[in-house]
Amino acid sequence: MSGRKAVLLVVGLVALLSLSAVAQADWILSYTSVGGGADAHLSFVNTSGVTANVLHLEFAEEVTLTYSLAIGGVLVPVAAVTGTTIDLAGEMVNYGEIYTIWEPVTAYPIYAQWLAGTTPVGTPHIGSVAVLGRLFGQGIAALRDANPAALQAAFDQFFADNGEYLAGLSESLGMDLATQLMPVILAAPAEGIENFFNTIIGMLGVTSLEEVIGGDLDFSSLFAALGF
Repeated sequence: MSGRKAVLLVVGLVALLSLSAVAQADWILSYTSVGGGADAHLSFVNTSGVTANVLHLEFAEEVTLTYSLAIGGVLVPVAAVTGTTIDLAGEMVNYGEIYTIWEPVTAYPIYAQWLAGTTPVGTPHIGSVAVLGRLFGQGIAALRDANPAALQAAFDQFFADNGEYLAGLSESLGMDLATQLMPVILAAPAEGIENFFNTIIGMLGVTSLEEVIGGDLDFSSLFAALGF
């Protein structure tokens, strides 16, 4: 397994262990641009409890980092300052902060995570259903590789917890979801599991993170299997 793939799988597990992340992270602060300018002012506070070395940021649109000021450490862009994924690396002490200015004014991350070395630390910020689905796939794939029996038991409980709801959904689709989908879950790569998650979410007509967590489908057994 490549180093990057291993890191992504760990990120997935950490995200799934932090369901509070689906709300706006309290370590990301947004400020009004002075004079109503066309840029976004964001501060990222390291509340992980440890010194972090990387701030990983993903955006739904292409953005440009035009200014940054670190307090409590030094973080600099790893590569380009324009794109949908920006990594800032260096060192940031616990409760250290980096103040940033971005273009356009709508810039706000859909995913943000502090890392110490290659290990995710603190609570991630997850800002879209698509990102949650991706991390769900990575986390489940990691659990399957580590403990397939626990994964099978978790999905057995998932289908039991949602039996009545999924029975109706299965009838309307003309297919038994457990029979059709479990072989995929037990054999598919993370991307295939992500597709399973997105399929279920799409069937439910869900469009927001709040609907995923507070909706009719109970994912608690899957999250519990990951230690939440």
